[in-house]
Amino acid sequence: MFNAVIKIFEGFVLEEDEELEKIKRIKLEKIIRKAESGLAPDKANKPIVVNDSNFEEVIKRKGLVAIDFWASWCAPCRMMAPIIDELAKDYVGKITFGKLNVDDNQEMALKYQIMSIPTILVFKNGEIVDRIVGAMPKKLLEQRLVKHL
Repeated sequence: MFNAVIKIFEGFVLEEDEELEKIKRIKLEKIIRKAESGLAPDKANKPIVVNDSNFEEVIKRKGLVAIDFWASWCAPCRMMAPIIDELAKDYVGKITFGKLNVDDNQEMALKYQIMSIPTILVFKNGEIVDRIVGAMPKKLLEQRLVKHL
């Protein structure tokens, strides 16, 4: 009798595993599609990765978009990174933050005449409304951004 119970239980576990695997596969496909698009949802609480190919699509989002032009070798850029991360969390749904590495995406850096980094370009409904050059404290950057909300 005990063996019969184990066989029934094994069949149940097998069915459960197939269902679980199906759910995992669907979830993984969604994650992959989102990653391949290069864009996170508007409600993301961290900056999105911006590059030459998705730049125009990102800046045309409704509302306020702040793009940080940076490079990994730039010490002031590295100082600003946690500030931008904090602001992205603080202004979820109000300001979309993006980060564009100028070493990997020179086309947009040239188009917008980025001469110094960090530079943050602020777009409202696709139009530039502010250019913020250099590192600064969170409060100062926040004041520059919220005036455009």
